[in-house]
Amino acid sequence: MAFTLKCLLTIALSGAVGSIAVADIGQHTQLAPEASATEAKLSFREMPLLETAFIDTTPANRNDGLMVGELGVDGGNQEMIVKLAEEIAAGKHGKYDSLLIAHQGKLLFESYYLRGRVNLPHFQASATKTYTSLALGRAIQLGYLSMADLDKPVMSFLSDLDPTKFVEGVERITLNNALTMTTGIRISREQWQELEKNPGQLKGQGYIQTMFEHSAPITEASQQFLYGTGPDLVMQVIEAVVPGSAEAFIKAQLLDKLGITNYHWQTHPSGLPEAGWRVRMTSRDMAKWGTLAINKGKWQGEQLIPPAYLAKATSRILLTGDEDFHYGGKDTSNQGYGYFWWGADLKVGNNSYHAVSAQGGHGQFITLIEALDLMIVHTAHDNDASYLQVTAERILPAFID
Repeated sequence: MAFTLKCLLTIALSGAVGSIAVADIGQHTQLAPEASATEAKLSFREMPLLETAFIDTTPANRNDGLMVGELGVDGGNQEMIVKLAEEIAAGKHGKYDSLLIAHQGKLLFESYYLRGRVNLPHFQASATKTYTSLALGRAIQLGYLSMADLDKPVMSFLSDLDPTKFVEGVERITLNNALTMTTGIRISREQWQELEKNPGQLKGQGYIQTMFEHSAPITEASQQFLYGTGPDLVMQVIEAVVPGSAEAFIKAQLLDKLGITNYHWQTHPSGLPEAGWRVRMTSRDMAKWGTLAINKGKWQGEQLIPPAYLAKATSRILLTGDEDFHYGGKDTSNQGYGYFWWGADLKVGNNSYHAVSAQGGHGQFITLIEALDLMIVHTAHDNDASYLQVTAERILPAFID
């Protein structure tokens, strides 16, 4: 099937591709699907599935801070990407809710499926960790922390703690350890369930006090990568060093500056913002976070994050191994971890491209390939799909000359 350079496709989501309507959308008479006010109040599982997929190769300018362009004119192979979108709509690659692609600073492709809506904040799961990392970077940019502080013990920033009650080795836990999930903290699920019976002790820095009292001793052997340990420590440091609260700081210094207003950021039992999950963002707002990162911390001319911090954050500080590769496949390798960013090599032919990504369970991704000036954003609700393999095999080739 041939496609015009400016095209919008609506594809029936009946388990297989149905009729396809192709229309010139230079004037955007058909707009991306939006959740109604009633639908916006529903839980994610209650959200009705789209009857047709929305696939747009000339994304609308919504005056939201994102530059837009045209797939196939401003970069990329339109036919290859549209074919992939058809297959996603047919359920061949997992349960995607959205897929957006930006190249050389312009959003060139925007699509929604199943429970995806342009105005509906989608659960982010662990992509939230990346936002927490960027919040710490913002604190460094403003001088509330320094790059040298990353090597200091977390406990040195938290004045309300009682070190006399800590288990042995807590002083070994630096901000760098927290950001790379090498804290060494080990508390069993059964212990946490018991501790949660007294929620009062978990408020404020009491959460960290409890953690430092009830962990197994922190040793060189225990300070190995363990996913999940660290984000709450980082958020506590942000709370301690910025003026006002971490919540107000993140809103004023990042969300407001990025023009992100339609979101939900849940509160942790400590009373601070959640650091590792329970945040919801729209797909376009995810693209703003990605734009900030791929532009080395700059947004609309203002340096929000230090380039040196982002370079460190998006590097593979640790190699986590390919035995348990998250959402990978035959063309993905060398999985690593930075400051709440994942890294991997994506193979295309005889070439390999380094990709860094914010990743959330069930398919929440912001993937950046600096060598191609390419950003891929998607939301989904399928934990078994090979998202990075799809990126390597089907998206990257469309942007390689």
